[in-house]
Amino acid sequence: MRPFITGLAATLAVLALAPAAVSQGKKAAEISEKARTQGMAEAPALAKAAGISCNVTDALFVGKTEDKKAKTKTSYYEIDCDQGVGFVLSAVEGGATTSFTCIEAGTPGPDGKPSNLACKLPGNADPKADLAGVLAAGKVQCTPEAARGIGQSATATYLEVACQGSAQGYVLKTSAPIDAAKPVEATDCMLYDGGQSNISCTLRTKEQRLAVIDTIAAQANNGCTVKDKRYMGMSQTGSSFFEAACADGKGYLYRVDAGKLTQTYDCAKAQGVMGGCTLTDTKEAVTEQNGLYTKLAKAAGFNCDVSKYAPFPSANNKDIVEMACSNRPDGGVGVFGGPNDKPIVYDCARAPIAGYRCSFTKLDANSYGSVTADLKKLGKPDCAVSNARVIGKTAKGTTYLEVACADGLKGYVMEYSADLTPLSTTGCAFTKDCKLPGNV
Repeated sequence: MRPFITGLAATLAVLALAPAAVSQGKKAAEISEKARTQGMAEAPALAKAAGISCNVTDALFVGKTEDKKAKTKTSYYEIDCDQGVGFVLSAVEGGATTSFTCIEAGTPGPDGKPSNLACKLPGNADPKADLAGVLAAGKVQCTPEAARGIGQSATATYLEVACQGSAQGYVLKTSAPIDAAKPVEATDCMLYDGGQSNISCTLRTKEQRLAVIDTIAAQANNGCTVKDKRYMGMSQTGSSFFEAACADGKGYLYRVDAGKLTQTYDCAKAQGVMGGCTLTDTKEAVTEQNGLYTKLAKAAGFNCDVSKYAPFPSANNKDIVEMACSNRPDGGVGVFGGPNDKPIVYDCARAPIAGYRCSFTKLDANSYGSVTADLKKLGKPDCAVSNARVIGKTAKGTTYLEVACADGLKGYVMEYSADLTPLSTTGCAFTKDCKLPGNV
């Protein structure tokens, strides 16, 4: 679930108490040496008490307020650090000190009026520029064009940044107080456009953010004139996925890594990618594709009436798909190239040898008939294979596969060539590489 935090209005409620102290007849840009001297005398110790890790190089006493009802007095300070962001401190006399980044302190209030506590020290003149270390810690490449405070929780500070030269923006989740040396999470603003959180990005509109899909579609160079588009989300590996519906009725999914297009999926082949396409009707295309893969699989000698399929990433323009079959319990992985390439299908029991793992087919003790047949070719006819695992590859490109036998006796380590030809076998009784139950 996306985090719910104390809103910015609540975060800045403390700061809202200060205007009377800040605006006692002083011009907004005035910084008196007396206030600076008092700030440097008092603020460094308060910053340390608030948990701020920085060397204070400049400080300003802003003013003091008194809450007669609560019988408390609060002093306000601005500090500039030797590196990273600057802060505004709210120090309750005899109580705790609260800190706010200059970005938060300078964010306009809910009424849209400028903040009375915007930072004034020369070193804090451009608070967004001080986010460079935080953005680097979040592993994003972004020069901030604008930044604003979102809010705080007990342990985290949330900021929004909009990047120069693009519609991209991020929500930064940092420590509280903010410290670039501590973990930073940077999340694309698009993740919050669904309205399922009290976090939202406002520096740019949703429409501006989605415009990046037009750029991605142009980079894909597949003739798609985008008529509809959506952000799909982020995978566990950090890839971003986008869908585009095209004016000609086709549709595509785009995978983007580190801001660059890395893979394009035709919607007809993308049912297994991030939930598949929803903006394009792919039923007819999927039916046609099932028929094509059925024909290619049978041409490869694998009798499969394809009922569904899912693509694997491919770096050499080959069409690599996992196939589920309606006429047999197991499926396979097809590797299909151009018209002059021989189609290849690896059954799911042996697909891991080639570097693929099936998700449609759940392997069980009855799934290894092809491996049992390979053992027989190597002169081991008495083992019905019931389990298998890849041990690893050799420098010469062959792969070792450990197999277990259904009768419970010790199994074997088999060596396969790259084209899945069985080359040799060694009994588990004669090697320490076996790990499967019954083989140890």
